[in-house]
Amino acid sequence: MPEPKNIEICVLRYHPEHDPEPAWRSYQVPCTDDMSVLQGLQHIKDEIDGTLGFRWSCRMAICGSCGMMVNGKPRLSCQTFLRDLQPGPVRIEALAHLPIERDLIVDVGEFVNKLEAIKPYLIPREPRTLAEGEYLQTPAQLERFEQYTSCINCMLCYAACPEYGLNRDFIGPGVIALLHRYNADSRDGGQAQRQPILNAEEGVWSCMAVGYCSEVCPKQVDPANAVNQNKAVSARDYFLRFLAPKGAAP
Repeated sequence: MPEPKNIEICVLRYHPEHDPEPAWRSYQVPCTDDMSVLQGLQHIKDEIDGTLGFRWSCRMAICGSCGMMVNGKPRLSCQTFLRDLQPGPVRIEALAHLPIERDLIVDVGEFVNKLEAIKPYLIPREPRTLAEGEYLQTPAQLERFEQYTSCINCMLCYAACPEYGLNRDFIGPGVIALLHRYNADSRDGGQAQRQPILNAEEGVWSCMAVGYCSEVCPKQVDPANAVNQNKAVSARDYFLRFLAPKGAAP
């Protein structure tokens, strides 16, 4: 086995209870070709400084919990390899635009509240008994929303979104993509309940159409496309109000 080479990993450390502001700390970490950024952080925590705080779980780009800024870009640390960042230094920070709880750990409460608000589950179009069997769907109907089911709630798109950085009330690309996943599902009947969130000032019209959210997604979901599709739906709903007969519901 080749001898590991050291790489410098600089971590933006912050403990709100003790530190007046975030500060950089530098660590020398032995690096092999198969070593991820997450493994580098684990080496720091296990062998150098046990006070370092960060989240991780699956190490397989499935759980979405190890997102952080790596050299200024939102990345999953388990999916980013130190060999691609040689010769270093590697600069690691908590995800941008999100409140820091400690070191690389961010507060996800605001995201979870927005996610719950869109009712992220199927709301059946009509009641169906067990005797009537399952809800059937064609391959074409599945294709309309399938890519959006791959979202792992990693929030990299929020760290990439300039509008969310300016306006934390913006519902954000990830939640819009998940909302679209259910609205586009032929089995779902909850669009009318979700549409006011899209039409609101902090809904789809806050998006500045930068598209960086889709570029950083580790699962090749396209939140920018979901936003654009729902802008069209929102515009349609607005103009249809003027075509409805007088006294009819919009």
